[in-house]
Amino acid sequence: MLAAASLRRVARIAHSRCPAFAPVAVGDTNATAGGGRRGYHENIIEHYENPRNVGSLDKNDDDVGTGLVGAPACGDVMKLQIKVDENGIIQDSKFKTFGCGSAIASSSVATEWVKGKHVDEVLAIKNTDIAAHLKLPPVKLHCSMLAEDAIRASVNDWKAKKEAKNAAA
Repeated sequence: MLAAASLRRVARIAHSRCPAFAPVAVGDTNATAGGGRRGYHENIIEHYENPRNVGSLDKNDDDVGTGLVGAPACGDVMKLQIKVDENGIIQDSKFKTFGCGSAIASSSVATEWVKGKHVDEVLAIKNTDIAAHLKLPPVKLHCSMLAEDAIRASVNDWKAKKEAKNAAA
């Protein structure tokens, strides 16, 4: 019972920090941001309940770029990491997100979309692409913006590491 009480407390805190976050029972496809009757799209639910690429890479590895971004308005924090080969192709990506289901789903989609692409190519991924894929409601667009920002930050971190390594050589 303590675990359930703790979960309710976390949900209340999250709701107080981001009023658009409505505590939702897992599998409750009729629950919505703001408590209306419109449900989250199945793409959001799928990526929230079965997120891809959760975890971390070694941030000290020269081949790993780390992007850490946050939304002060609602308290969402997203860390997205990429592992890049010598040709600039992203071989792996991981994320950790503290936030609502839409933020987790946006992170999951972002990590899937960057794998196998060149670092310059992923900079073309826009928040509107992620939002359209997930069918995010307007009140949740900031979640896809975080994902775009995290992609850019991870690429910039990797490029900075690469430049520092080349300058030292």
